[in-house]
Amino acid sequence: MREQAMAERREKHTQILKLKEKLKRLAEKKPFRNMRDVENEIERLEWKIQTTSLPVHEEKTLIDQVRALETQLSTHKKIRELEEDLLELRAEEKALETNAKLHHERLSELAEQSQGFHEKMTETLGEVHVLQAKADDAHQKYVEIKQQARDLHQERVEFLRQAKSLKQELRQAEEEKQLKRQRELHKELVEKALEKLERGEKLSWEEFKVLAEQKKVGSLKTTRKK
Repeated sequence: MREQAMAERREKHTQILKLKEKLKRLAEKKPFRNMRDVENEIERLEWKIQTTSLPVHEEKTLIDQVRALETQLSTHKKIRELEEDLLELRAEEKALETNAKLHHERLSELAEQSQGFHEKMTETLGEVHVLQAKADDAHQKYVEIKQQARDLHQERVEFLRQAKSLKQELRQAEEEKQLKRQRELHKELVEKALEKLERGEKLSWEEFKVLAEQKKVGSLKTTRKK
């Protein structure tokens, strides 16, 4: 069990080194702007392309810019994914290292006990029956300790599984919370924009965008004309 844990740890370490190398190569290509800025710039350019009448060469220039920014965004996302994978591998490596150390300590304790029993049997052959009983007792302890080691390993595996599951649940709950809040904010923005549009007030770009997405701008204009 110790050798198996050590072999798995070495495998995880190799994976970590490979991931770090990938991250190093990607870091050299990492855009100077953060992911949010890149997303905002893509959105702004796409809006301009869709809503502004441009000469062909200017529109082509903007489209090329969007494609370049999408490449930068892809790099950002890949770096984030690799960093998450690296964090998970490091946690698994640490757990395997602890597991291997525990098995080693158990084996060392048993080896010391076995050596002590052997010396006593060599020195006192006349007490063979007594020593046999002690050997049987030592064997039983060995079986119990081995079983304890197995149980502990299983507990660690279960703990890691539960931790991973809890992490996923927390992430899902947070995403649902954020999605609910986004929907509420979106609804508030739509209602506010509709009120402004009905009053004939000028809409902001964000307000115009949400109404256009729901195809409410044209319908309201038609209603007002009637």
